[in-house]
Amino acid sequence: MTSHNQIKKIFFFLLLLPFFCLAQNAYRVSLIPKPQKISFSEGGFTLKDGSTVAITDESLAPLANYLVKTIKKENGLDLKVSKDSKADIILSLGYKNDNTEGYKMQVSVNGITINGASPAGILMSVATLQQLIPIGVSQTKVQFLQIEDFPKFGYRGIHLDVSRHFYSDDEVKHFLDLMARYKLNKFHWHLTDDQGWRIEIKKYPLLTEKGAWRKLNNQDRDCIRLAKEQDNTDFSLPKEHLKIVGKDTLYGGFYTQEQIKGVVKYAKERGIDVLPEIDMPGHFMAANIGYSYLSCKGEAGMGSSFSDPLCVGNDKALQLAKGVYTEVASLFPYEYMHLGADEVERTNWGSCSKCQARVKKEHLKSVEELQAWFVHDMEKHFNKLGKKLIGWDEILDGGLSSTATIMWWRNWAPKAIPTVTEQGNLAISSPCFELYFDLTEGPASLESTYLFDPLKGLTTKQSKNVIGIQGNLWTETVPTVRRAEHQYFPRLFALSESGWNGEKYNWEEFRSRVVNEIEYLDARKINYHVPNLTGFNDLNVFTENCTVNVNCILPNIVVRYTTDGSIPQTNSTKYIAPFTISETTNYNFRSFRPDGSGSEVYKTEFRKENYSKAYQGIFAGEGIVVKEYDSKSKRCAEIKNSKLIKESKAENMEMPKDFKGFAGLTFEGYFDVKADGIYIFEIASNDGSMLYIDNAMVIDNDGPHGNKIKTGQKALAKGWHKMYAEYFDLDSGGNFSVKMKSVDDKDFVLMSSFKN
Repeated sequence: MTSHNQIKKIFFFLLLLPFFCLAQNAYRVSLIPKPQKISFSEGGFTLKDGSTVAITDESLAPLANYLVKTIKKENGLDLKVSKDSKADIILSLGYKNDNTEGYKMQVSVNGITINGASPAGILMSVATLQQLIPIGVSQTKVQFLQIEDFPKFGYRGIHLDVSRHFYSDDEVKHFLDLMARYKLNKFHWHLTDDQGWRIEIKKYPLLTEKGAWRKLNNQDRDCIRLAKEQDNTDFSLPKEHLKIVGKDTLYGGFYTQEQIKGVVKYAKERGIDVLPEIDMPGHFMAANIGYSYLSCKGEAGMGSSFSDPLCVGNDKALQLAKGVYTEVASLFPYEYMHLGADEVERTNWGSCSKCQARVKKEHLKSVEELQAWFVHDMEKHFNKLGKKLIGWDEILDGGLSSTATIMWWRNWAPKAIPTVTEQGNLAISSPCFELYFDLTEGPASLESTYLFDPLKGLTTKQSKNVIGIQGNLWTETVPTVRRAEHQYFPRLFALSESGWNGEKYNWEEFRSRVVNEIEYLDARKINYHVPNLTGFNDLNVFTENCTVNVNCILPNIVVRYTTDGSIPQTNSTKYIAPFTISETTNYNFRSFRPDGSGSEVYKTEFRKENYSKAYQGIFAGEGIVVKEYDSKSKRCAEIKNSKLIKESKAENMEMPKDFKGFAGLTFEGYFDVKADGIYIFEIASNDGSMLYIDNAMVIDNDGPHGNKIKTGQKALAKGWHKMYAEYFDLDSGGNFSVKMKSVDDKDFVLMSSFKN
């Protein structure tokens, strides 16, 4: 008999085995998400072309066919459905588990038995079996094991925005396949926004006739620019989504209702519910283009921050909104529909006679309450259609009905989930900083996604009303399947793990499974983001010499670099081991996957400099001076050109708690260092920011962007030094902080003002 400790050692050894190792005693057992309970025995059961699958209940026939079809498509193994009670794989029901997605799997000398708590549980087991079988084989052994498994959360979602950039129904099905492999069960389909209307509504044909195609916009031009700047065709606009009309190049596309039904059917076969979102009353410009009466102004346009919303005072406009969702409800046979209802600019409502009449008729206090009234009115319509409403967390403003569910996305509105769950409403956690997969990865974003705990800080009562988590992909600069894959992976692994396992966090062990699963992506030619190269900062400083040390958690990656400013190519200098330099040098690092495709370029400077002298003057006063400007600029240098709104004092370099956004900030003060040395600074912001130490720029994090972290170094002499930072925010909140540490410290701390 093998001892418990020996089995444990075997398990962790197996976790690190290469994906394609088919030696007699080597098996693929690295699973994402990790099962709740798993144990192993020595040996394995052979599956080969012609191995059979049987069922104990006729109702399971579709699942047997799905298993055979999926294993053939994903793994290449040609299984057969059989009525033989001694088949190699037996599917049955009866596993005792309160969770319908629970299942029990046993691999023994007699074969593979799968027992589901319901058909949904068997579907989840198919995903496990996919990962236990290598791909491209006609025969393999499956490790003897026993699994008892069920999810932590019932809602494990992935979101795809097809408005900003369009994906065909076949491309959507590709993402559904990937969702199924990692046991994600809710597909949030963002079908409309300002940039395009993507779903056929037969009662209102102009929605697609006018709203599905557009002249190339700034987002399209950004993609074209990035394709050139990063030498990456993944940013190129697909030709199949372009057409020439007269002298104009148009971008777009939409789904017919038959195509929608096809996607819904495909998803259902994989245990995935499809959650449609028709975003309103804001983000409605694509609809306004076809039906001008939908807008208060009678035309589609932009306000100061967001697009002009639906005219909620116009009964005809409300009739269209409800008519749209009536057709949508008939296409999606699920419990929920998503109203959106985020980022609504209400300026037009204030000057619209119809909206003002609505305020008076409904006894509202102001136009601010119009949005809440609209949400409640639409929810009543949803309920008549037999549906429940989900909206972004802004629907909390004005109060929720007992059946409404919020999807929390604003990190800067941290009270949303505690508030709604305490009063009994359900919530889905989808915070921008951790779970927006369109954002550029920071130094630890794979880890931060994995470690994100949606129940942190909640009471038992509140936790019970959090039904799950969701990762979102907005597609402003994601025009292709390959780029979408790049943004989803490997963070989708972390989402899968957190949604299924909940609070069971072990980063180092999870990382080993990520390494194994990346080999599957390579084999299937699925694109992915190479986890950020580490070992250096955006600016690195030294006084005599410096070691250049570049690390990546993936062993299959080759790193190459240039020093002349050019983009590294497959023939550029290969980084092999750490090396020492003694002069200022700029490097461009780029990692390359096994297929030869390159990742993004990491530009970093290694700067030789003397210690910056300590400040010798007289301090103007204690604390950090914070100035807020009425700035709508998109560059930090322009902030001070605007009107100064107010001035205050702060102890730390972080965004003031009363900051409402849509403005610019400057921070100025002094800090003390206790010894000569190299110090590392970190700035995190959403949107742009800059950091200066002793009047020298240390970090450039400028320009509009999501939450992004950058780091830089400065050589400082013992004593006081001046710190100055700038930050602007282009929406209703955001994030800003500056931290520091010495090169010997483990953790960063907020930069603080001195105290006498």
